[in-house]
Amino acid sequence: MADITAKVDKAYEDKDFAEIADAPVAALQGVSESDGQHLQDAFGIKTVRDLATNKYFLRAQALTNLAE
Repeated sequence: MADITAKVDKAYEDKDFAEIADAPVAALQGVSESDGQHLQDAFGIKTVRDLATNKYFLRAQALTNLAE
């Protein structure tokens, strides 16, 4: 498994990627429970997988990549 300790909260460091993908977004280091609630309220995002596959975030990422 790749070293993900700098990317996720301590409680998720020993989890596999599938578990992390299905974890709440607050599992990501730097994302608070409050941030997670805001993402859920605004976009219906509950999990890391939801965040990674959200159409608005994917569009923004694609546009930014094209701009570079």
